[in-house]
Amino acid sequence: MAIKTYGLMGVDWEERVNFERLRAERLARIKKLLRASEMGALLCFDMNNIRYITATHIGTWAMDKLARFSLLPRDDEPIMWDFGSAARHHKLYCPWLGDDRSRAGISTQRGAMSPESGRAEDVAKKIRIELEERGLLNEPVGVDVVEMPVLFALQAEGIKVVDGQQLMQKARVIKTQDEITLLATACMMVDAAYDELYRALRPGIRENECVGLVNKVLYDLGSEHVEGVNAISGERCSPHPHVYTDRALRPGDPAYFDILHSYNGYRTCYYRTFVVGSASQAQVDAYKYCRDILDRAVNAIKPGVTTADIVKLWPKAEEFGFPNEEAAFALQYGHGVGLSIWEKPIFSRLVSLDHPEVIEEGMVFALETFWPAADGWSAARIEEQLIVTKDGCEVITRFPAEKLLVAGVRYYSVDGPLPTTRETQSNLNVEANTGDQ
Repeated sequence: MAIKTYGLMGVDWEERVNFERLRAERLARIKKLLRASEMGALLCFDMNNIRYITATHIGTWAMDKLARFSLLPRDDEPIMWDFGSAARHHKLYCPWLGDDRSRAGISTQRGAMSPESGRAEDVAKKIRIELEERGLLNEPVGVDVVEMPVLFALQAEGIKVVDGQQLMQKARVIKTQDEITLLATACMMVDAAYDELYRALRPGIRENECVGLVNKVLYDLGSEHVEGVNAISGERCSPHPHVYTDRALRPGDPAYFDILHSYNGYRTCYYRTFVVGSASQAQVDAYKYCRDILDRAVNAIKPGVTTADIVKLWPKAEEFGFPNEEAAFALQYGHGVGLSIWEKPIFSRLVSLDHPEVIEEGMVFALETFWPAADGWSAARIEEQLIVTKDGCEVITRFPAEKLLVAGVRYYSVDGPLPTTRETQSNLNVEANTGDQ
């Protein structure tokens, strides 16, 4: 199975992503699952779940507001309540919603609107009316995430609220043909960002400058949202801090990056590790082991194996300096990738050994490993994103990572190029210090 990528435009002479098919297949999948569940309807406030069901989007600024919401009644079409004029915009540009199913409606703005304004109660009344009209008021309503005042208002209207997150996770875990194309395209864009980053790494460049460079490359290529760029270098590499700073890179530094962005809603999670100018033997050894334990996992992926089978291939937390799996969480890790990170399935010794999930064809997930170097401060971090095929998997993150890459200018002494594997104490002339003292 060869995963295809295309140009970023739509054209009439080549079928690329079929967005009408994408919308139809996503909605059909969640409708089928809802019909088979105990729920009478699904109420969503999470932007990614709303997008999956309604194929609407109003910008990433709204992702943490919980202001917009959609209702999918059983055996019916979704209704969307959106942020002010966005509802009218959808009537003009989202014909699949229909004029009567794109409506204005606002929640509490994470509590910014006073309780006396009655916004929570207004949301609940809107939902109750739709449920009553369809004879669903006595059926449980699945909710993904919710503001507490809205939850209380729904309950006051006589609505039984149950967990809707698992139903949405189940719908999203197997990707359609078009979702896979979008995910592979998003990875292609990160390939390009890593190429520019590799060329730019040098002593003096700061972590935040690396973040800015990656953002520019991705947005120039058409990224919808750069969710984050983890830029970690030098002494900050171990333990992993999960956040970038303004630290300047130095000769001999390791530097690892995680690039998370969205193309037409579909994400990446994609680590690579470099060294600046040269690597110490401790760094080379750490990278090799980090790559080895990742390859063990990738090579074992196929339909029918479980997440427990995979995490058993990874070292225990105690083997790399942590007291337990919770303390080492997400260092040897795997997670689904789709309209968000993290989705099902999850690979972690913390949960997968006791609660394994079966790997299925059509899943898309990332596997990421970490290993600290023997020097006590540097480390390696590598991640591959892959598609599960009928008899194995296909990796869609293609920037080279088989061996540790040396970035920066190649330096020359009078005897020729300096070696790319060398200890960081470059002031020591080994030959001059080998004689009698």
